[in-house]
Parts: sequence; structure tokens; C-alpha cells
Amino acid sequence: MAEITLIKGDITLLDTDAIVNAANSSLLGGGGVDGAIHRAAGSELLDACRLLNGCPTGQAKITSGFNLPAQYVIHTVGPIWRGGNSNETTLLRSCYTSSLRLALEYKCTSIAFPNISTGIYAYPKKAAAETAVEAVRNFVEEFNTPQKVTFVCFDDENYRIYKQLLNV
Repeated sequence: MAEITLIKGDITLLDTDAIVNAANSSLLGGGGVDGAIHRAAGSELLDACRLLNGCPTGQAKITSGFNLPAQYVIHTVGPIWRGGNSNETTLLRSCYTSSLRLALEYKCTSIAFPNISTGIYAYPKKAAAETAVEAVRNFVEEFNTPQKVTFVCFDDENYRIYKQLLNV
């Protein structure tokens, strides 16, 4: 069974097979975790992302990690919160499962997720965390992979929410 862990910190510092980037649909960088990952990975990441021709909400695409400790960056586009009646939960769940499918395809045994859509996209943090944990647990239960999933929280509020949900 996979180990699901929680840390508070900077996802760009993790030595893991893949880190997930909460990207915008252009994949060309932005604010928050997206900007941090692009800065840490170096300009080659932007060049690689240009070749991907964007990404629809709820889907994921993969690149090398370049200057990051992680071998890969899986870019996923979370939904913008529009009140909860615009398929946001399904799209957010799909971000996690699409990312995990790519990790499986690329034989990643460890993956780290940020708090997708909870920054500028304004998804309610508790609801987002519940969807994230459920999606990861269901995938791991079905496919028995990856061996290690880490939720990486940058802020105290998300960390407290995940700590409670994961009973850690």
C-alpha cells in the first residue's frame, strides 16, 4: 500500500520522481506554485511547455524537471471556483487522477502534489483537500501505485486541513 505523507514547505525542493504543477491552461508560467516551479526549473521548462500547446482544465501533461531535484514536472490545470455549480469538483478530481495516470505511465514511484486551485483560482480549501485526498486514495487503492504520495502545503491553513483529513 502506498504511503501518503504531508509536509509544509516548498515543492520545488522535493527529491521525488515527479512534482505536480498547478498550472494555467497556457502552461507558460504564472504566479504561485506555477511561477515558483518555472523559476526553480529554469528557462528550459518554459521551452518544453511551449511545445505542449497548452492543457485543458482537469487534464495533465508532463515535462522533464530540468534544474529541479524531481525527474518530472506534471502540469495540471485546476478549475477556477465559480460557486460549485460549474463541474469544479469533477474537474479538480480529474487533475489528480490525470496526474497519477501520467506518473504511472512514466513509472514514477513517488509524486508530490501542491494544493491545486486553492490560490488565485479561489477553490475553497477544505473542499479542495477532501477531493484531493479522496482522488489519491481511490487511485492508489485501484492501481497500487505510486509507492509514495506527498501533499505539499505552502500555507498554514491548508496544512491544518490536510493534517486533519490524513490523521497525521
